[in-house]
This record gives sequence, C-alpha cells and structure tokens, in this order.
Amino acid sequence: MGVWARWRPAGRSTVTSPRAARQPARSLRRRCFVRALKRICSSVSLSAVVFLLLLGVSMLYLSDQFQPSLSVEVSAVTLLIWTHPFGQHRKLPDCLESYQISGCTLTDDASAYLEADAVIIHHREIATGSAYLPLEPRPRAQKWVWLNYESPTHTPRLWLFEGVFNLTMSYRTDSDIFLPYGYLVPRARTAGGLQNAFARRLSRPSHSNRPRHRLAAWVISNWSGRQARVVLYYQLRRYIQIDVFGLAGRLLPRASGSVVRLAERYMFYLALENSQHTDYITEKLWNAVMAGAVPVVLGPSRQNYERFLPPEAFIHVDDFPTVQDLARYLLMLRRNPVRMRRHLDWRGSYSLHQPAFWDEHYCTACRAVRRTRGKTDVVKDLTRWFYS
Repeated sequence: MGVWARWRPAGRSTVTSPRAARQPARSLRRRCFVRALKRICSSVSLSAVVFLLLLGVSMLYLSDQFQPSLSVEVSAVTLLIWTHPFGQHRKLPDCLESYQISGCTLTDDASAYLEADAVIIHHREIATGSAYLPLEPRPRAQKWVWLNYESPTHTPRLWLFEGVFNLTMSYRTDSDIFLPYGYLVPRARTAGGLQNAFARRLSRPSHSNRPRHRLAAWVISNWSGRQARVVLYYQLRRYIQIDVFGLAGRLLPRASGSVVRLAERYMFYLALENSQHTDYITEKLWNAVMAGAVPVVLGPSRQNYERFLPPEAFIHVDDFPTVQDLARYLLMLRRNPVRMRRHLDWRGSYSLHQPAFWDEHYCTACRAVRRTRGKTDVVKDLTRWFYS
C-alpha cells in the first residue's frame, strides 16, 4: 500500500488494524523499513528485464522519427498549426533541416485551412475559449490532431470534443502519436546517426566526481495545499533538509538549463508531479536524470515509471510504508556510497533525449499524418481514454 494513504489531504480516512496498533511503534517501523528494503532489492532483477523489453518496443516506435523520409513527391503534406500552445508564438521549424523529416510543410496561416492535409489543435486554447475550432466545413480527408501535454486534472472540458478529432498526440504511450517528455536511448544506438545529435550521454559516477554535500532539492511553481506533493513535502521536511526553489521558495536563476545546473549540486531531486495519472511523467524526472541526481518520484505507479527507465534509476515514494521510512532511506544512502552507486551505475549504458517543445512535436505529427494519409478514423472516446 505504501505511504500514499498517509499523504492524502484531510477528508479521507485510513484504517489501522487493532493488532498492528498494539505492536510497539519503534519495532514496527523498523520491520517495515527492512521489509521495504528487501522488496526494493528483490524486485530489481525482474523489473530490469521488463524495462528492457518495454524500452525495446518504445525505441522501435520512437526511432522511426529519426529515419530519413522517402517519396516526397507522393506523400508531401501541409500541417496547419491552428493555435500556438499557451499563446506563445514562435518561428516554425524546418522539419527536414532539424529532424530529417522530409515532405512536411508547416504553417500557422489560417488562410491555408482549405489546402491543409491536417490541422493540429492545442487543447488549452479551445477549452478556455481563447480560440475556436475552424468554422468552415472540414475538407475531405483532412485530419484534425488533438495536442495536449497536461494531465487529465488540468485538461478541462474534454467532453466537448468527442468525435471531433482523428488523431491524438500526447505523452501517453497509447496515443496515436506518442512523444514523451523524455526517454532513454541505449548507448549502442547513439554510436552514430541523427539520434546522436539529440540524445545526451549520461555519465556514471566516478571517484573524480566532486561529492555532493547537499541532500535534496525541489523546484515548484504551482503551489497548492491540496496537492499530494505539497502534503508530502510538509511531512518529509520534518526529517530531512529540503531546499525549495521557485515561486514557493528561493529564486531560481533564469538562465537556460538552470534547473539541471541546480540539481547537479544535490544527491536527490524531488520529481513530484502536480497530479497522478497514467504515463504523466514530466521534465521534473528527466531534469533530475540529466543532472545526475537520484529522482524521488511521486506520480503514477512504480510499474509505470519502469516503462521509461530502469527500476534502480529512481526512488518511488510508494516503496515505503511511511514518510519517515523514506527519509531514513535517503539518509542511509548519504552515509553509504556503495548503496548510493546502485542508483547511479545504470547511467553508463544510456543517453537521454528530451524533445524540444514544440518544434519536434509538430514535425513528429507531420510524419504521422503522412503515414496515415487516406485514413480518417474518428476518436470517439477521448474523455474516457485520457482519464483511464
């Protein structure tokens, strides 16, 4: 069950068995802590095998976007960006130059609507009323692509768009067009080719590395006392020092990559998602990985995280029966460099790619439109699927 029940905001009760209540508290906590450690260690081997299998399948899908496109004359398409996400206009990329995806023309000129093969529409703008769906009749065979990288908790009025779109694009692995916030690339795949230009090598810790004396950091911009991550923070800070940055803490430097450079000073980084949903694993995790800090994660289940990275690459809060046990484990790792290395040695086998918002997303969508040309299936259960 893990510590999740103890983090829930007021209003939800938990039940403790009479037998457990009679046991001495200190002895019970010690047994729970030892049991948690054994469970972590015993699950690593099986979880590693599962991760490698899932990673292989994902790489078959993701690596396609780095292969040169063929038959430009036959399958060239025009993708219309209907709304710039969050109203932030930016120059559109050249997909061939940036990603070797040929046969794609990107435009944000609404007058090209009738000639466009597909229209990509970001959910936030049409849901809040700052933009509207095209009013003109949809041309025959034109595809509408639903684009969204927010969690279901922050995706309002989804039911208004049932039966409207033809393709979905999001961080979910079962999207029609899947592109996560980040993903690992086995080192053997980055020895050459275009993918090497995007994936950044992860380094293994060595004796020459400067030791990290600071324990844990957390960067947060959206603070709400109702969020599980804030409840967790208030409990965890009773036992360990946590340096908080962002709107709710110290000022964070505005320089590019500042979160990664900050996390490089710490042993652990709290990668706590604002809500917990399937596959919703954001840049919070990948910034920690890039920095060489061990991410302490709150989000979907451990099994879900293990679809994206090795089981020892992160510490899941649900691995521990109480917040205090989680704190004890972090403090134990600080005192035990050998045990700490178990969470870092995997890095030598991988590189990390974090897709650039939104250039790579547009070009990836354009490639998918080309490959599904002539098909105009309709997404009928958008709400049920995304909330599942």
